[in-house]
Amino acid sequence: MKPFSLLIKPAGADCNLRCKYCFYIDHLQNEGKKPRMSDEILEKMISSYMATEQNGHYVFGWQGGEPTLMGIDFFKKVVKLQQKYGRPGSRVSNGLQTNATLISSELAEFFGKYKFLLGVSLDGPPIIHDHYRKTRGNTPTHELVMKGIEHLKKNNVEFNILVLVNDRNVKSAKEVYEYLVKHQFYYHQYIPCVEYDEKNKKLFPFSITGEEWGDFLCEIFDIWIKNDVNRVSIRHFDSILEYFVYGRYNVCYMNKDCRQYFVVEHDGGVYPCDFFVRKDLCLGNILTDSWEDLLNSPIYYRFGTSKSAWNKACNACPFISLCHGDCQKFRVNNNSRTLSVLCTGWKKFYAHSLPYFQSLAKKIRLEHDITLPVKHDFKKIGRNDACPCGSGRKYKNCCMLKIPRTL
Repeated sequence: MKPFSLLIKPAGADCNLRCKYCFYIDHLQNEGKKPRMSDEILEKMISSYMATEQNGHYVFGWQGGEPTLMGIDFFKKVVKLQQKYGRPGSRVSNGLQTNATLISSELAEFFGKYKFLLGVSLDGPPIIHDHYRKTRGNTPTHELVMKGIEHLKKNNVEFNILVLVNDRNVKSAKEVYEYLVKHQFYYHQYIPCVEYDEKNKKLFPFSITGEEWGDFLCEIFDIWIKNDVNRVSIRHFDSILEYFVYGRYNVCYMNKDCRQYFVVEHDGGVYPCDFFVRKDLCLGNILTDSWEDLLNSPIYYRFGTSKSAWNKACNACPFISLCHGDCQKFRVNNNSRTLSVLCTGWKKFYAHSLPYFQSLAKKIRLEHDITLPVKHDFKKIGRNDACPCGSGRKYKNCCMLKIPRTL
């Protein structure tokens, strides 16, 4: 059986916040009661998953909504069931994405004891973060997040910061980055906010454009390479190096197939992707369907393989091996052959940064005697070629000029 991980929503879309840009906001508004995963579903999910091979490594990602709404007793059950059904020699990884406003000292102590890795949502300094990230009562949350983080620090809980790049912070890359580093947050994820208004056929105002995304990444990159290559971990950058050093993908948007994990909702319903928890994409239910059945679902097959049904313009792109048409969520209009909204931004960023990443990857392989298992299909850009960023200028007169001098 092909290895897969689980992304679990034990409280469904339920959340104690009401962030305006949340892509689950419609679920929150329409949810008449508090969704909670039952003990029956929890045990069935854990026992059946840990009965599969998975190369002895079982990966559980707890998300929402807000998963800490389940309370500490729920996660105590989680650990007990993992211990009960885990076989000798098997490894279990628990990750949890949270807004951190409900992190108490007791909960942080528990997460520290059982080595949970947390992702904490923080969009930058208070004036930026508090614009969208508010409570149900429309009050700011930055102070609550920082208090939660203090509990995590005191209990030695490993965590990273997830920044949703939206219209309020996309032009403040330097400010956001330096704010995180000032607070000694050295593990970053930057996630683009792209929410499409199907009714009016346009992006919602809080979304960003491809150009803005490219500028944001380039600015972060330029700051990072000067002083922080060995101090700050940025997931996008780590993923690029993973590909150039080992020839493998560790994030789904880079891959050519969208079948790396399953989403399990509070009611046991199983879906192919966090962004596509829709009735028409329900693969089954863990109470009635085996993991093998779910892996072999025709719906899962169609969804996964549609990633490679990219726009024909992608075939000529020198960076196709790094995105394979990008995440299907960003191919708006529900059409897998639509160019990603972020396409221009990715091109600008890759044209600007890849020579450095390739040089760094070569250095890493030599230092650690790593033989690349596969040959990259990345196409080298000639000095006189048109710049892939789409400016219309030659590469040597455009992004090539911006390649860091540290090379």
